[in-house]
Amino acid sequence: MAQLIKIQDYISRYEQDIYRYPTQFARLKKQQWDTLKAAYNAGELDRLYSEYAESETQVKIDTSQEGSKGLFKRVKGIFHRAEQEAEAEELVIQNQVENTNVFSLKFPFRPASLDELKQNFLNQLLRFQMKWGSSTLREKSFVDQSFFLDERLRFFLQRFPDTFLVLYKPIFLLKNAPVEVDVILLTPVDAWCITFLEAEEDAAFIGGSDRFWVRRHHKHPDKKVLNPLLGANRMGNIVSQLFELYEVNVPIKKVILSRNGYVDYPKAPNDITILDKRTFPDWFDRLRNISSPLKAQQLKGAQALLEYCQTTSSLRPEWDAEYNQTEGNEHAAP
Repeated sequence: MAQLIKIQDYISRYEQDIYRYPTQFARLKKQQWDTLKAAYNAGELDRLYSEYAESETQVKIDTSQEGSKGLFKRVKGIFHRAEQEAEAEELVIQNQVENTNVFSLKFPFRPASLDELKQNFLNQLLRFQMKWGSSTLREKSFVDQSFFLDERLRFFLQRFPDTFLVLYKPIFLLKNAPVEVDVILLTPVDAWCITFLEAEEDAAFIGGSDRFWVRRHHKHPDKKVLNPLLGANRMGNIVSQLFELYEVNVPIKKVILSRNGYVDYPKAPNDITILDKRTFPDWFDRLRNISSPLKAQQLKGAQALLEYCQTTSSLRPEWDAEYNQTEGNEHAAP
């Protein structure tokens, strides 16, 4: 499963430490899947599910007994001592790993096959990735529910390896002007700036250098669509400038992607890759077969992009309350 390091202007824990969270996610995911797979092969899924349920209940009981006081006492003044945040988050993560299933797996039915179990597992991980891609220990963003049903986002997250990093419709702040782009896919070997060009099944797009292209379909009248090269070139320029600024040595590829249709553009620029129903499967298989681990330049590139992404978030209610209480105590009269 590819990792969602940024979605629109939502806060992301990957912004805090891009060198930590990708490897941590991959490790936790492997641990969980190995446990599930072993239980399935041994015919012990029911026992494993009951253990998950019991551990979740126990954690809820422990949390209700301790309340926020225990945790916040340990990290009192966290808003004024940034180094304690890392320690507090590590404590929370360790507690999750030791006491419950970190991905909070819940299966509505008993999988009939290993493939069905895996798909269910990936569906659960999708929600977990959305959480990591829109929150930190202290802050969170309010995710539009449409993203949970977004087929394109699901495609990137569920069909590519853990070592692929995804920025989905990120908003860059360049010279104080917000610019939203489409999809940036960072693999261990290159960066793909992907612009979608999709409509009805088997739609054909006639390309050219004009501002508009023509979409044709045997069941619908012709329709003008904005030239996708405009978005792809804009995205490529942003990535190129930031990579140059941070001395990131990663090849940048610009792509027009139409998975369910056809693109007719014989004189396409040399720096543009056009993928349609005929060429997409080969490209998709090549990327999925990349077995390289995360690379230093890849993470450096991700950090460079995240530095210029717009972020909007709010303090979690429990931290907001603790912050206000701490502020009040510090400013109280002696």
